[in-house]
Amino acid sequence: MSNTATRALPTFTREIHLAARPNGAPVAGDFALVERELPELGEGQILVRNTWMSVDPYMRGRMDDKASYIPPFELGAALDGSAVGEVIASRSADIAVGATVSHFAGWREHAVVDAATATPIDPELAAPQHFLSVLGTTGLTAYAALTDVARVEPGDTVFISAAAGAVGSVAGRIAKALGAKRVIGSAGGPVKTRKLLEEFGFDAAIDYRAGDLGGQLTAAAPEGVDVYLDSVGGEHLKVAIEALNQHGRVALVGAISGYNGATAQQTPDLYLAATKEITLRGMLVTSYFPIFGEYIAKAAGWLADGTLTTTETVYEGLDQAPAAFLGVLTGANTGKMLVRLA
Repeated sequence: MSNTATRALPTFTREIHLAARPNGAPVAGDFALVERELPELGEGQILVRNTWMSVDPYMRGRMDDKASYIPPFELGAALDGSAVGEVIASRSADIAVGATVSHFAGWREHAVVDAATATPIDPELAAPQHFLSVLGTTGLTAYAALTDVARVEPGDTVFISAAAGAVGSVAGRIAKALGAKRVIGSAGGPVKTRKLLEEFGFDAAIDYRAGDLGGQLTAAAPEGVDVYLDSVGGEHLKVAIEALNQHGRVALVGAISGYNGATAQQTPDLYLAATKEITLRGMLVTSYFPIFGEYIAKAAGWLADGTLTTTETVYEGLDQAPAAFLGVLTGANTGKMLVRLA
């Protein structure tokens, strides 16, 4: 290795494998903690000691063996996803030992990755784990959804589902920064709805577990809704379309209510959407990677001046990664769900 640390390098690491494809909601037995030997570094590769990893709802879809916008996880192999860590060995002229990088080989304690697929990050700009949340794809999703997919205009009323989650908690503050007059969030339970009002800057909070979602939204937005950021689907999308004003805009970011194969009990009225001339537009955050640098620069300034804040739910240790993932599917997190590895 042309560029290595002076301390002894690990020869083995631990990683989480997909042991079985779930039937409905995943369970702990669908995962396996495996120790394996690390490969030698090839030219242009780096060895990263992962310090933080992300677990995200979209990963549930990758556990099924079906075609999608991203390949499914392989049975008997390590899962992957966003992570940050310290470079402890390098055969790359571009990334030196000691650098902090983000990459896509999470779910393991050490990762051998091509340097070209890793992005150096500045730990002086923000805490490294923030590059998995408010300064990562989570934040970029919220920003792109509200500046392009369903553009917020000054004076708009904005409704956000899963508002206490990773994307939603950031989106509420971004909507305010973009000039929204009123921002309404939906979350599950009184603890989370209180956080929406007291910590995340929402003007009104709806507890979807309390029932009558449509009535609660009408009471919170008596003049209607202009923009809806949808991470849930099902009943949330149905009542949002009913509440949207003429020419309302919807960003279809996710549909967690159906991720485990559940059939929607209430479906949206697309004829009503047509008569209101509503725009419903899906988004993949990967389409917005070209503006990642622009977003990080803006969001770092918002973090510094308090316009943006970040909230994280942290599980400790790789062995707790499956529990963290199962938790994010059931709404156990407030803000971003992360696993600290070191």
